[in-house]
Amino acid sequence: MGKYFGTDGFRGEANVNLTVEHAYQVGRFLGWYYGKEHKAKIVIGKDTRRSSYMFEYALVSGLTASGADVYLLHVTTTPSVSFVTRTEDFDCGIMISASHNPFYDNGIKIINGLGHKLDASVEDLIEQYIDGVFSEDVPYATRENIGRTIDYAQGRNRYIGYLISIATRSFKDKRIGLDCSNGSASAIAKSVYDALGAKTYVINNQPDGTNINTNCGSTHIENLVAFVKEKGLDVGFAYDGDADRCIAVDHEGNVVDGDLILYACGCYMQEHNELNNNTIVTTVMSNLGLYKALDKKGICYEKTAVGDKYVYENMMNNGHCIGGEQSGHIIFSKHATTGDGILTSLKVMEAVLEKKTTLHDLVKEVKIYPQLLINVRVHDKLAAQEDADVKAEVEKVAMQLGDDGRILLRQSGTEPLIRVMVEAGSDEICATCCQQVIDVMKAKGHVIE
Repeated sequence: MGKYFGTDGFRGEANVNLTVEHAYQVGRFLGWYYGKEHKAKIVIGKDTRRSSYMFEYALVSGLTASGADVYLLHVTTTPSVSFVTRTEDFDCGIMISASHNPFYDNGIKIINGLGHKLDASVEDLIEQYIDGVFSEDVPYATRENIGRTIDYAQGRNRYIGYLISIATRSFKDKRIGLDCSNGSASAIAKSVYDALGAKTYVINNQPDGTNINTNCGSTHIENLVAFVKEKGLDVGFAYDGDADRCIAVDHEGNVVDGDLILYACGCYMQEHNELNNNTIVTTVMSNLGLYKALDKKGICYEKTAVGDKYVYENMMNNGHCIGGEQSGHIIFSKHATTGDGILTSLKVMEAVLEKKTTLHDLVKEVKIYPQLLINVRVHDKLAAQEDADVKAEVEKVAMQLGDDGRILLRQSGTEPLIRVMVEAGSDEICATCCQQVIDVMKAKGHVIE
């Protein structure tokens, strides 16, 4: 974690801890860094939050002032920027988005020429430049060397065409609901489903700059649940603000989260000999019920730290082809280098259509265990987690739960919090086990009351 860049780019509240000056400086550095040996070529996309336009113009000013040519995709999804960057010989791509965060937050996510997240070493150099301690001069371009700005809506259209090409069958007569979270998916998702022949029903696709993720999308799935049941739809898909996540709803109104999507798609891929190494990559937060169901199917799994970055690293290092998080951030490495909500929904539809069944039936074998997550504010995260008495109590709870549950303690990456998570056979057992550990943390003086 750097001073400005975290696991998902430079994030903060717009013009508070992520300012328009920051965006200009990021643009100035990137235009110079990628333009040292040739004229830099950089593509930019943005989501629908009000400040995204402001940051777009600031980045363009910085980039062109350093001599880079800038190609604008306009409102689009994070995975589309990754796709265009890696398939069209751009030096890097920039996505302006704070994903599932409220509208007043924003972020600058930089993608390298391979479509992957920017190396931390380059992020360090950008931070040095912002803080005025960078050792080299970053000159202004002059005369004919000043960069150009090019409208590049065709890049977004090509990405839409790519998504359509992934589908293996027509969606004719399928009644499909889409919750676009008043975000990036509003510009793309319906076009894809319409082109594939679906009867498409859309909610939350009227962005106004301030309503992105507001009581809608993958973080407020209850709206899509009600919509699917009201309209009698076959399936529904909800995306987040930049459309790199997807949560589904089956025809009965049951929520199909990232764990269940991994199961449905993983089983389908196994049956078709497409599951590399017979392995799915998950995070430590995936539900115990997923692992028990995968064991019954004879599918292996690996667990990473929380974050799509770690999931993708594991996939690349080991040659696995599917991985993801409970939150709906799913990566299909055959098709993309990042999570892609619309792509994920298409892969779910592929499994449904090819097996001639329903999403409900694809996941019915998975028994999701009740889960309780309590955030405990502490004086020192490391001291609390490494306390011998706390560790002993965690071990005691783990033995109590046996094979019918699990306990996990992990530190927040951004706040002074220890997250205590328990999965067990009932909500009551979860609550009791969490409290056992929290009581010890309190008795040892770790908790901020």
